Amino acid sequence: MPGYAAPPPYAPYGTRFAPYPAKKSNTGVIVAVAIFAIVAVAGGLVAAVALIGGGHTRHVADAGYSSTYPTSTEETTETTETTTSSSSTTEATTRTSARETPTSQPPAGPRSVVATGNNPLFGSANYGLQNVSCSLSRWATDQNSATKFFQSAITCLDAMWSRMLGGVDLPFESPNLAVPRSLSESSTPCGSGGTTTGVTPFYCPSNNTIYMPMDRIEIDVWGNHPGPYLSMLAHEYGHHVQNMAGISEAYGNQRYDAGADSAAGLELSRRMELEAQCFSGMFLGSASVSGGSVDKKIYNEAWNAQDRGDDYARNGKRDHGSAKHNISWWQHGATTNRNQQCNTWLASSGDVS
Repeated sequence: MPGYAAPPPYAPYGTRFAPYPAKKSNTGVIVAVAIFAIVAVAGGLVAAVALIGGGHTRHVADAGYSSTYPTSTEETTETTETTTSSSSTTEATTRTSARETPTSQPPAGPRSVVATGNNPLFGSANYGLQNVSCSLSRWATDQNSATKFFQSAITCLDAMWSRMLGGVDLPFESPNLAVPRSLSESSTPCGSGGTTTGVTPFYCPSNNTIYMPMDRIEIDVWGNHPGPYLSMLAHEYGHHVQNMAGISEAYGNQRYDAGADSAAGLELSRRMELEAQCFSGMFLGSASVSGGSVDKKIYNEAWNAQDRGDDYARNGKRDHGSAKHNISWWQHGATTNRNQQCNTWLASSGDVS
């Protein structure tokens, strides 16, 4: 368990998974972060662990797994507009408005904060996702059923994360979803979604879209078990949260300054991806105690499906974290449900290796 107390923001983020079968049930797959607008780094889902049988121990979210989330002290701000007019000294019927409209007003509403470890998302040790009961469409391996399943999951993810982001005065909008039969059917501003693994669901910040191609989510491995697919989607949604909060932009700036493939740059990439892992765990853990569709079986399937990481990278690049850390950060999020506990930016280098 972790211990703790650039690419521009339009590059894609995705999950990279272990080749099947994996060497161990406690090693994993990763999430990829691309460096330039047309460089797509992603990862797919190739799992190597039995979902609920064999030697796996069923895990149950801790009792009392609730959290607080911030609420705004002022839900709305009332603004009174005053318009003054001046009457001509020679003609009382001629009036001229004295009010001028500013030409460069900042957009109204919450704005992202370009920061990583000190982002408002981590403002309180008690902030976590509110337990919301999810109503998921039934999972099946055909395209239409998968699309309905993922969209219903996004609805639940929206319900949890919109409250969190809004409570700390960060912007929120729901991500778009694309579930093509293959990525070749989609034209994306983030390129092909990563080519290092061949299996690449991913999030593209430039059009705010999560791509879950049917040929890249390893249906032949996971079959009719919805837990792994749900955790994969929640990981990509974690990148969406990072984008809304301003973490993605800050990360991109820092990695650009460090050098994308320098030791420091690759460590930043690992922090980004492992944080998305932790956010995914938070969602599954919170939803599993809320009495909805995400029951203990789905939760346990997801718990046992985090075998991914740089151990399986075909290009040898250490940009997503070890299998051990992919597992531990996801499970840490699932059992703590606290934003600060997912703050990989303040973790030691040894916890994001």
